[in-house]
Amino acid sequence: MTITAAFVLFAVTWFMVFFVVLPLRLVTQGDAGETVPGTHASAPADFRLGRKVRLTSYWAIPIWLGLTAFILWGGVTVRDIDVFDRMAPASGPLVSDE
Repeated sequence: MTITAAFVLFAVTWFMVFFVVLPLRLVTQGDAGETVPGTHASAPADFRLGRKVRLTSYWAIPIWLGLTAFILWGGVTVRDIDVFDRMAPASGPLVSDE
């Protein structure tokens, strides 16, 4: 795994966890009974972005480490999950000598 691949894997993992964390403990303006004019009742009443980012990072780092260790372990490859046998090795040479 290259450094770029590790960074991309972390970014994807972080944002996936972030989208799971966003709706946790969400109190909308409609639930709080204090709707600001010009906003929807479903808008957050007290949105704490810093807390969500910290919580996301606390969960994303161990998940990313686990995924990275699994990828670097190499025990399971793409060929192992090829049920239709489309990635079978070629029977002849890839480049003809003619």
